[in-house]
Amino acid sequence: MIHEVDEGIRRMLEAGGVPGGGGDLAFEAPTTDWTARRNAPTVNVFLYDIREDESRRSTGNLEVFERDELVAHRKPPRWFRLSYLVTAWTNRPQDEHRLLSQALTCLAGHGRLASEWLTGSLADLDLTVLLECGGPVSEGRAATDVWSALGGRLKPAINVVVTAPVAGTLTPLAAPADGGLVLVGAPEDENRRLRYDDTPGDVGFAPARQRPADRRRRGGPIR
Repeated sequence: MIHEVDEGIRRMLEAGGVPGGGGDLAFEAPTTDWTARRNAPTVNVFLYDIREDESRRSTGNLEVFERDELVAHRKPPRWFRLSYLVTAWTNRPQDEHRLLSQALTCLAGHGRLASEWLTGSLADLDLTVLLECGGPVSEGRAATDVWSALGGRLKPAINVVVTAPVAGTLTPLAAPADGGLVLVGAPEDENRRLRYDDTPGDVGFAPARQRPADRRRRGGPIR
């Protein structure tokens, strides 16, 4: 699912003309080594945190239909919040701010990833993938902590959070029985099969065995 969210963000930004002008769009960690290798204006979308949205957990099973026929059950999806830092990288601060402004305009114009940007399991589930931008970094962290972990200097960045589902386990239904119902008794008894209208011979159950002649009746005298 994570790579599908990455692809959704990439398609959204490219549809909005970001970065444009021959610039690059990257999803790598903006470390000092990455910065040294960069040779073009770049918008970087760095995934730094993944947390489950426990408030959206649910129980029970979902029904899966094909051609109006129930074919399987699926556990409800679990929802996760993917947090990204979006940064701009050029040789001049003015150009970085201009590029970051373009990215912000595109991100702020959407509250979700549109269906045409979704692929794989996200497209199959057909659920709304929410997008938020401009909030604080993921709880329990600070922007300085993130940049310190990357080994780089603090830069202006847009925090983007995408809430996306992970598909639950799919359990196909067993194929319907096509050989009739078989009643199995004690080991010494024979299997007894229900007869249907189109079965030759008598209709109904196979004849029961005769009771032993000396069997006592309930409530009768003890001999």
